[in-house]
Amino acid sequence: MDFTGGGFQSAFVHVRRCNRYYAVVRQPVFVEVCAKMTDQTECDRLDRRRRAFIEAARELFVRLGYERTTLGDIVDRAGGSLATVYKLFGNKEGILEVVVFEKASSGATLVREAAEKGGTPHEILHRLAVSFQAHFLDPEVVALVRIVIARSVSDKDFARRFFERTATRTLDSLQQLFADWQDRGIELNAPPHILAELFLGLFVSDVHADAISHRVGMDNSLERLRARTQFFVMGSGVLENKNANISFEGPNGL
Repeated sequence: MDFTGGGFQSAFVHVRRCNRYYAVVRQPVFVEVCAKMTDQTECDRLDRRRRAFIEAARELFVRLGYERTTLGDIVDRAGGSLATVYKLFGNKEGILEVVVFEKASSGATLVREAAEKGGTPHEILHRLAVSFQAHFLDPEVVALVRIVIARSVSDKDFARRFFERTATRTLDSLQQLFADWQDRGIELNAPPHILAELFLGLFVSDVHADAISHRVGMDNSLERLRARTQFFVMGSGVLENKNANISFEGPNGL
């Protein structure tokens, strides 16, 4: 993936711990951290410090906003030093990317977890709908989405990276889910990629509306979620028994 843009040179931060390498972030200079480190205790210490910085930054970005939060604020909250922040993340933009992408990239994991629990396709979709709504409308996620929207206006590279690492991965997982059902002989009413876009769109539209309106006039009730999900289920063709009388209550009370 090309991280070049905005006058910055592509750079990689490596934190090695038991052959694990953490997230790549864009920085103005190349900084390699722990690449040659052999002391496991020191690696563990640096790993804990990195985690503390991320948690502190997330809390401050959500509470104060990205623009009002300084690296000094993050250090005051997490401990450590500015020098370590620069080594691990490069700058405030670097730590923002880690915070945002780490929190927002779990959609694909939710798809996998919903499918692994088993059940019929319509049961899996109802289960996934509950997980998606809880995730996308989490106040912390909504607050970070507001930051992403603001940053994306002035930084197209940031917007592209966010889309590639979040929406694209979730769409790919959903598309594979529908494709698997199609391979099992379920006659879908649209191609898997279209169904994936439509299903994810139910929740992306809500998080955007929530981010803009601060939940003014929004209905995020379970009844609305059930009805919208069941409407999608019936229209998509995933019902294996086309004559099944499925209520809008959803399966198993979901």
